[in-house]
Amino acid sequence: MKLGYKLAAEAFGPKELIRQAVRAEQAGFDFVEISDHYHPWLDVQGHSPFAWNVLSAIAMKTDQLGLATGVTCPTVRYHPAIIAQAAATLAIISDDRFTLGIGAGERLNEHVVGQGFPSVRGRHERLVEALDIINLLWQGGYQSYEGKHLQLEDAQVFDLPSKLPVIAVAAGGKQAAELAATHGTGLFATEPRADLVETFTGAGGNGPKYAEASVAWAPSKDEAVKAAHETTRWALTGWKVMSELPNPVNFEAAAATVRPEDIAEQFAVGPDPEPYVKMVGEYKDAGYDHIVLMNAGPDPDGFIDFFAKELKGHL
Repeated sequence: MKLGYKLAAEAFGPKELIRQAVRAEQAGFDFVEISDHYHPWLDVQGHSPFAWNVLSAIAMKTDQLGLATGVTCPTVRYHPAIIAQAAATLAIISDDRFTLGIGAGERLNEHVVGQGFPSVRGRHERLVEALDIINLLWQGGYQSYEGKHLQLEDAQVFDLPSKLPVIAVAAGGKQAAELAATHGTGLFATEPRADLVETFTGAGGNGPKYAEASVAWAPSKDEAVKAAHETTRWALTGWKVMSELPNPVNFEAAAATVRPEDIAEQFAVGPDPEPYVKMVGEYKDAGYDHIVLMNAGPDPDGFIDFFAKELKGHL
C-alpha cells in the first residue's frame, strides 16, 4: 500500500504547494496528488494555481516522490492532445514518477472557456474519445482521430517517455470503472467502494487503485472540525452538486446547511491516530492500494509532522 499527500491547490499558492511536497517526501509519503482546478471551491480558500507548473517544479525538487493529478479533465478546458503532451513531458522530467489522473470534470472549472458543460452522457462520451486520443498519441507517430465530439488532425507527441504514465480514470459508478479498465491503466475513486474495484478488475483492470480519504489534523478535535468546516464543507454537498455548480459563490450557498457535526462524522479529525487508521483500513479492505490523505486542518506542517512521527508507524 502506498500513502499519498493531497496538495490542496485551492487553498495554497504555488510556492507553498511546492514547499509542502518537498516536506511530504522528507516525512515519508510515497506520492503527492494535486487537483487541477481553475477556480477554488470556496472564495475563502483563495487560490488555484496551474497544477502542471507546480508538478514540474516539484519533480525538479524531489527525488523519489510520486506525482499525480487528481484529477485532470481532458475534454473542455483542455484538449486531450495537450494533456497527452503535458503528461509525457512531466513523465520525462520526473523520471517516470508521474500518474495521469483523468476525470469527466466539473462545471466549476470547465465553463470558463465559454464552451458550455456537457450532460452526464455527453461527458462520458467525451471522456472516452479523449482517452482514445491520448492512447493513440502515446503510440508515437503522426495520428488523426475523428470523434463525435473531439478531433485530432495529423499530430505527433515527439517527446515520449520510455515508460508511459499510468492513466488512472476517476470513477463514481460502474460505467466509469469499466472505462478505467478498458481505456486506462488505473482506477481513481473518492469513496471506499469495493464495487468500483470489483468492476475495474472484472473488466480486466490490473493497475493501481487510487482513492482519496478526507482528514483534518489539529492539536484538538474542535480545531480540526472548525477548520475543515470553514474551507471544505463543499465536499459534503454530493457529486451531483459538485459537478454542476459554476462558481465558488454557488458552492457557498449549496454548503450553507452543512454543519460542523457533519464534518466530524465524515472526516477523520483531531490528534489521535486511531480515526485515521480506521479510515485508511476501510479503503484498504475495499481493495485500494494508493490512498491519498486530504488534510483540511489548519496547519499543513503540523499534519506532516503528525504523519511522520505517529501516523505512518500505525499505518
